[in-house]
Order: sequence, then C-alpha cells, then structure tokens
Amino acid sequence: MKVALIGGTGYVGSYICDELIANDHTPRILVREGSESKVIAPKKCELVKGDISDENSIRELIKGSDAVIYLVAVIREFPKKGITNDKLQFRGSELAANIASELGVKRFLLMSALGANADMDASKYQKAKHLSEQVIKNTNLDWTIIRPSSLFGDPRGNNRPEFCKALKEDMLEIIPGFPNSLPFPAPSFFEGLMPFNSGEFSFSMIHVKDVAKIFVKLISDKKEFGKIINLGGNEDFTWDHIIKNIASASNKKVLMVPAPVSVVMIAASLLDWWSGFPVTRDQLKDLVKGSTCNSEDIFKKYDINPIPFNKENLSYLAS
Repeated sequence: MKVALIGGTGYVGSYICDELIANDHTPRILVREGSESKVIAPKKCELVKGDISDENSIRELIKGSDAVIYLVAVIREFPKKGITNDKLQFRGSELAANIASELGVKRFLLMSALGANADMDASKYQKAKHLSEQVIKNTNLDWTIIRPSSLFGDPRGNNRPEFCKALKEDMLEIIPGFPNSLPFPAPSFFEGLMPFNSGEFSFSMIHVKDVAKIFVKLISDKKEFGKIINLGGNEDFTWDHIIKNIASASNKKVLMVPAPVSVVMIAASLLDWWSGFPVTRDQLKDLVKGSTCNSEDIFKKYDINPIPFNKENLSYLAS
C-alpha cells in the first residue's frame, strides 16, 4: 500500500514512516525544499517536492496513493513567515481532504489533538484542530481522527520539536542549548490567587512509537472508519511529576516553585513575538488545562503494550 504522508518529515511523521516501512507499505512524503535530510530511509520512500500551500504538489502526492495521513501541526505561530494554525493546520487539511476526495483516495487519517474545541477561551491551536476535524467529517472520505495527548520520545535531532526536550531546555538550563549550565527553579503553575493546587494538572503521556503503531494499524481497520480516537499512555502524570522525571533523566536536580499563570500570561503577551521566550499565551492556555484520556481499549485491540513514561524511556534527554 502507498500512503501519502503530509508532515512526514516531522516528529510523529518520522516514526510513522518507520512503521509503514516495517509493515511493507511505501511512504509517499511531501518534502519542502531544504528538508530532504529529514526524510527517514529516503531510499524506501517516494518523495514529492513542495509544501502544503502548493495545490499541485499535494495533488501529485495523493495521486496514486491508497491512503492519506495528515500530520501537520504548528507548535508556535510566526505570522510574518506564514506559519499559522489557520494556514497550515486548518486550510492545509481542508485542501488535502478536498483533493483526496476528488481523486477518489478514500482513506484519510487526521492527527488532531486531545481537547480540540471551538470554545471562546480555546487556543488558536485547539480551534484550528477543531476546524480540521469538522472539514474531514463533512467529506465522503473514510476518515479517522486521532487525538493524542502529550507525546514523548527521541526527536531524532534538533530540527523536530519534542515536548520533554523543550521543557528540559527551557526550564532546566539557564542558558538554552548549554546542558552543563546550573539548574534553577522550575515553575509549578497555578491558576487563581492561591498556590494550593500548583502543578497538579495532568497529562496522559504517550510514546511516539505507540502513536505510530496505532496510525498504521488504523489504515486498514474498517471498523474505525468515521470515528474519533483519543490516545494517551497507560498512566497520567501531573505537571510537577513530569518536570521531575525530565530532571532525573537529564541527571539534573530541580526545585519546583509555585508560579501564577496570570503573571506568566502577561509576560507572554508582551513577548509572544520572540522565539526565545519559552512559552506563548496559547501554549500556556493549553498547558494548564491538562490533557488526559483512557486508551486501554485501543491498545488492547491492537495488542500494544504502552511504553511507560519513565527515566529509562527518557534517556535521550541525558545527552
């Protein structure tokens, strides 16, 4: 089977590429100019040059494919560079779905996000994911929407953002990128005026390899057509626990200090434009809501034993 991967050079895409190859499928990957080195096993893939805004490239990619997987996500917006949730998440998935429908490529998998919604207080990221879901639902495609919680696992280099590595660099190093700098207090966020519940919002941390396995299993599983699947690991972890696990895996000590979200939000509102500031308003808004679910059924169905979120499986942070 030939599978069109949009977002195939990214973090999740690189692992899905591995899993497709391991199951005798051929990944067809959309590759932006300058990103050729990010392709995993290029000799076993079919590459199409272009980007998500290029209709002709998307058409070439999907034509001759048996299924489409849309993985594009915007971690941080940079509007002046054309990097926005609306363009790359919502409009990009809309274009891909319309072309797949036109070409008769029926199977379509969309990576959304746990908590995707259009509420007034939702982040731009969650709203764009929600709009993408609505687009896919309103097609004649055999769609499945996958909503993962926070992912972890080796990002395979510095060009793929990964949750735990980003937290290590932003909160456990005084000078980002210099692993031997001294540790300093990490924020234990809380809402409101009193820090009684600081750092207690939780996440169902799930390994990227498990997500990749489930995506590939879903391609040919007709029983999951037209369904939304929430994906999380087999255990929930509080924010404070996550930071302490990252510190332990990084061979660092960490002191958690209560930090009011309102104060950090003000700082973020002034510094959203600067990539050096560790968190945007949107990211902070999603962060303190947490992200948990129970995915026991899907793991059991596909006979997958979830990779635990522990020091051993965070060993990539030690370097």
